[in-house]
Amino acid sequence: MIRKACIADAPIIHKLLAEHAGKGAMLSRSLAEIYQAIRSFYVLEEQGEVLGTVSLQVWWADLAEVRSLVVSERLSGRGCGRQLVQACIDEACQLGLSRLFALTYQEQFFARLGFSLIEKSELPHKIWGDCMKCSKFPDCDEVAMAMRLPPASH
Repeated sequence: MIRKACIADAPIIHKLLAEHAGKGAMLSRSLAEIYQAIRSFYVLEEQGEVLGTVSLQVWWADLAEVRSLVVSERLSGRGCGRQLVQACIDEACQLGLSRLFALTYQEQFFARLGFSLIEKSELPHKIWGDCMKCSKFPDCDEVAMAMRLPPASH
């Protein structure tokens, strides 16, 4: 089941992200940052256990980012990551956004969901604030991918 995160989920979200950040697969986020952004998170819950998460970060009137995507390795290959990203796509459409992007090492995964490679320079400068905290900055090896969203039907 995919649902919006609640305050009680913050510590487990933090643990999931820290495990993957420790492997160099993503940027870490502090527990304080997760609490502050809890309304942007979705969680994947199975039998009462949170086993995955994703966040939708709105950057501008027409642009949002899929970030902090993690799924427990024991659910690998079951489409859980796709379901989490789809929750972000659905919300972005409901909000009336026209473009969604991700900075990722998982190019094929995002391509299967309809994202295409773009130049990082196409993204607004303000998104790079988090990158300054990364040990790989300025030699980032992630790729930028984006997708156009259908017009909102309000």
